[in-house]
Amino acid sequence: MQAAPVRATAIPSFTDALRAVESLLMGSGQRTARRNAWTSVLEDRRRAKDRVEAERVLERTPAPRL
Repeated sequence: MQAAPVRATAIPSFTDALRAVESLLMGSGQRTARRNAWTSVLEDRRRAKDRVEAERVLERTPAPRL
């Protein structure tokens, strides 16, 4: 009895499949714009998180006595 042949290529991930579909449906400019927009969203979220943390630190800091 012979062993089943081993697959030489890796099965693409879901992300790889989405990128392949994206490349078929969108031009490179649209892909770049979408990725830039997503990067901006992530950066805005990071800044909002930092702002909330700074507010918490300021609220815990006692006011200076004059």
